[in-house]
Amino acid sequence: MKFHSSSKRSSSLALAFALAAGTVFTGVALESPAHAQKQGKAAKADYSKGFIAAYKPVNENVTSETPDYAAAAAAAPALVAAVETADDRHAAGSILYSIGAKSENDRLMVQGLDLMLASGKVGPEQVGQFHWSSYQLNQRLGDMAAARRGLEGAIAANYTLDAQLTDGSTRTLGADDMHRMIADLYFEAGDYPTGFAYLDEQMNARKAAGQPVPEAWVKHAFVTAYNNDLPEQAREYSIRYVEEYPNKTTWGDAIAVALNGNRYEYPEILDILRLSRRTDTFRDGSMYTEYIEAADPRKFPGEVLAVIDEGYASGMLDRTDPYVIESRAEAERRIETDKNDLPELAADARAGNASLVTVMAAGDTFLSYDRAAEAEEFYTKALAMPGVNTPLVLTRLGIAQLDQGKRAEAEATFEKVQGPREPIADLWAVYSTQQNAGG
Repeated sequence: MKFHSSSKRSSSLALAFALAAGTVFTGVALESPAHAQKQGKAAKADYSKGFIAAYKPVNENVTSETPDYAAAAAAAPALVAAVETADDRHAAGSILYSIGAKSENDRLMVQGLDLMLASGKVGPEQVGQFHWSSYQLNQRLGDMAAARRGLEGAIAANYTLDAQLTDGSTRTLGADDMHRMIADLYFEAGDYPTGFAYLDEQMNARKAAGQPVPEAWVKHAFVTAYNNDLPEQAREYSIRYVEEYPNKTTWGDAIAVALNGNRYEYPEILDILRLSRRTDTFRDGSMYTEYIEAADPRKFPGEVLAVIDEGYASGMLDRTDPYVIESRAEAERRIETDKNDLPELAADARAGNASLVTVMAAGDTFLSYDRAAEAEEFYTKALAMPGVNTPLVLTRLGIAQLDQGKRAEAEATFEKVQGPREPIADLWAVYSTQQNAGG
């Protein structure tokens, strides 16, 4: 690299600068002879006289037999102040980065990178690398805003790099990883709302473009919310995760969040576990036991008996557990009488003077026996009665409709649920949508 100005300079200055620049980034792009010849004078660097004068003492401090990096760093402000042209700016940035690297001065390295990037003289194949280095240095300095800008620049340049992971393996990091890292910079600063908003923006943009949302983004948002005791966000992202990537693991996590993130009573727990049963996401025997408690063999003996037998078949439910044994025996004692009473219960519930208690008992009992059509009838009637627990009835009405294959009606019903049961209805609505799509 040579200086070009109207004044005469020593060749030693140009050579020293070339050596200094070479310590910055290996492979700095130099124009090919053919390209330089084609461009003619336009290809020559343009350095101002004032900059050359300011550069010389800095360069001497760096290239002497006993380099004085402290003196070179002290002269940096004067060097930067002398910058007039783009080539001045690039040259100043290059030597400042070199001084910073030699003296372990991260701020000087960042200043050097910023100057080189601002010059417009960095080769396009290196722009992404420069931005990535800026991210790393600024993160180390604690300047998270500048670190984010570095990542944004690397993304814009389509930069990728091979990185070693904590398990010793390597993989290529690209734009998707860097978007997640930008969110992490917010999270590390404790700014969870902005971090989640950033991820939401990226995910929504992908959806709007008809492209898949990277699983790592959704999972990271969910795990971050859950691990930092942010129940509302954990619920939101658990639902989004199961929407985007439905499988037993994501469904199990979403159901666990619903169970653990709210202080629900047995009626709510029962409707969550009914969904767990349909998605086959019981994870241990305690979930079966909780289902038994919530359903109660005295109220829903048929459902309890079926769940216990499914738990035994899964190997998760302990066949020697006294509570389970007793509950199964109680369910067996009641089930025949309970079934025989169904016609009378239905007739009582259909009567014009039927009480809300009777109508609800009919809806709940028929639902527990997988008699969804009758359950829908009684829940619909209950909705018009004074004193009704509307969120509970709507939830179970939606379940009854879904069990009949009335998915559109079920989703519309779940949409009406408000209050503490809304997260439960949201999960059921997602499940209905996936069933409708063949999931």
